[in-house]
Amino acid sequence: MKLFEKMSIIGVGLLGASLAKACRKHNIVEGISGFGRNRENLGRAQSLGIIDHCASNLKEAVIGADLIVLCTPVSRIIPLIQSLLPHLKQGAVITDVGSVKGPLVHQADSLMPKGIFFVGSHPIAGGEKSGLEASRADLYANAKCILTPTPKTDRHALKKVGALWESVGMETLILDADEHDFVFGAVSHLPHIVAYALMNTLGTLRTKQENEVTAYSGAGLKDITRIASGDPVMWRDICLSNPTHLLDLIDLFQKTLGELRNLIEKKDAKALEEAFIAANKYRMKVI
Repeated sequence: MKLFEKMSIIGVGLLGASLAKACRKHNIVEGISGFGRNRENLGRAQSLGIIDHCASNLKEAVIGADLIVLCTPVSRIIPLIQSLLPHLKQGAVITDVGSVKGPLVHQADSLMPKGIFFVGSHPIAGGEKSGLEASRADLYANAKCILTPTPKTDRHALKKVGALWESVGMETLILDADEHDFVFGAVSHLPHIVAYALMNTLGTLRTKQENEVTAYSGAGLKDITRIASGDPVMWRDICLSNPTHLLDLIDLFQKTLGELRNLIEKKDAKALEEAFIAANKYRMKVI
């Protein structure tokens, strides 16, 4: 038995198209409607069989849908919810894939009329390439999805959204929305800021012969800056949506970087080595 009769995906890019492909692969939904700002992209998604219906407007996309998944930049989620609510049937469930949750879930809760439900979700999946062409059916397999219910969240709707992500191969975990933003500010948003800053620093450096220094780099630089290839619009919105945690984390990182700078300046080999050993141990816990 399928989980949903009709699913509407708003934003058929990497995450949205991958979800549609995964739902097809695992036979989770009867029909998939897609909507987005790029009509050519939507047409291609339909021609490839990723979605069944290419909606011409938001109303057309969500009418009759059991589940609406918002796969757009974080800044567009609340305006989209406000626009689509008048067109939803009773019992419809809305979820999202946003990387910032605190302000979003509380705003969404306040907008929900009786009989319409919102459940915040954050699938920890993606890649340095974005867009429909990068989508794949196994993007979510063996990854984690964070659900961020509030005291107002309907338990049945929460169960449905959890079942969706588990059906495409994800492990679901529960976090308070504000705690989520602290955790992912640390393990995701800050690393992206560091990668962007590092590439902006190195990108301006030249040799005496005016060659770019990055032309001499090896696999190490590619490894630690891979995430700097992420979608600039998406990461702009994420950073601006989580400023309190992110600014504190940037300050903490600058403090740690300053401490390493001081050790190098003082030529304190023992303390510098100890700092690197500590980092090695922390890194082993990530693997």
